[in-house]
Amino acid sequence: MAPRGHHLTEVALLASASADLAAAGAGEREGWLDDPAVLPSLGPRGRDLAVASAARSVLVIIPVAGGGAGGVTVNPALGPEEGRISAVEWVPLTAEDDGEGEEGVAVAVGTDTGWLLFYSLAGDLLHKQSIYPAKILKLNFRERKENVWEDSGSDELSIVFPGLIARFDGADLQSILRKSFQNVKSRLWKDKFGEEDAGDEDSFGRLPFQIWNVSKFGSCADAAIVGLMPPPLLELQSSQRHYCAITVGEDAVVSAYRLSEDRSRSIVGAILSRGVAATFSTISSLSKILWRSEPSPPKKSRPKPQSFAKTSPLTCLKDSPRKGERLTLSPSGTLAAITDSLGRILLLDTHALVAVRLWKGYRDASCLFVEMLLNKDKASSSSMHTEYTKSDYCLCLAIHAPRKGIIEVWKMRTGSRLLTIPCPKGSKILQPSARLSSSFSYAPLEVYLFNGDSGQLSVLNSHVG
Repeated sequence: MAPRGHHLTEVALLASASADLAAAGAGEREGWLDDPAVLPSLGPRGRDLAVASAARSVLVIIPVAGGGAGGVTVNPALGPEEGRISAVEWVPLTAEDDGEGEEGVAVAVGTDTGWLLFYSLAGDLLHKQSIYPAKILKLNFRERKENVWEDSGSDELSIVFPGLIARFDGADLQSILRKSFQNVKSRLWKDKFGEEDAGDEDSFGRLPFQIWNVSKFGSCADAAIVGLMPPPLLELQSSQRHYCAITVGEDAVVSAYRLSEDRSRSIVGAILSRGVAATFSTISSLSKILWRSEPSPPKKSRPKPQSFAKTSPLTCLKDSPRKGERLTLSPSGTLAAITDSLGRILLLDTHALVAVRLWKGYRDASCLFVEMLLNKDKASSSSMHTEYTKSDYCLCLAIHAPRKGIIEVWKMRTGSRLLTIPCPKGSKILQPSARLSSSFSYAPLEVYLFNGDSGQLSVLNSHVG
């Protein structure tokens, strides 16, 4: 039997943020955080909390320090074309190039009609762009420094649609968000940003991205890009890079695809699209002059969706009536925990594409990977100033079973259950989008527990025993 006890440390009691959280539905009923329309997201290092309400189309940004005082409520000016908020994620900026304060992080917001928006901690709109006319199911920012498949260590933001997945390179995000932060800080474009929130995305420019169709085996409910993979054996080396993507859904519990990225094709496509648009604009202007037609107010139209890059299906697992529901990746991307409609949790080796473990009896569960300190000798004999390294930690899986009212921690890949922690109803496990480890200290992967009814935010202790 796994030991029971108090393995949570309170980080903050967000009592001062009750008024701000009320805008997202807090306090209306017990267990308000269980509403699928309420979308919580924890910022890097657990310093900030964002809670969005799809029903109210509101975003609340709360600083964890100080009990949540000084929060900001953002009401995006979303019209029928932009839809409602459907996903939230944090995007950190590199510390050495940013400066101080709010310039270190941005909040990404996705809508159910395929728009992507970025906000500062102060609620300023930094960027707005149409991605694809479909509901954004999930935004996922990943640090790639630990990924053994990566050759460049580039961070990325992936966007999941039903049957589609898009990828933004971290370097492109850093570049445009830094410029936007500088403009907001200097207040040169303050009034202009307020107008752009209403719908003009042209003034922001466009972030380059790749988008793939991953619906060969059916529409997906969740998906993730796990890392780079080798090209096909008979394909000549070119400018293409190949990623492996894992999807889960109703028709196939889990599927795998090879995503091909051709940077040269993307550049040519961007040039051609701009050239065609400029040519059409010139012809339209000349026709108006020749026919002396009365000028009509320009109608803003949504940009044409970007063409899909090449996708190659690899494998799938169909097991009706079993349906894949949620997917979470380990830091390296080599393991994926998949929950399904029958209360099972599948641990998948994403490199070999084989199942390595299965848990049963966990309906409505959610999973997050966490690193636990298992070197008890070093922990007990060292002083409180000990600096632990990555080798001192062990990768584990935290399983939140709300029907059982517990959180279990299991050692990867085939280890035993280390902890069983009771947790109140109306709680959710969260994880910062980035750890921001420095060269001097290692920041382990942590899991937080947010109790929506009490406003208590706690962190799972990394020490076991």
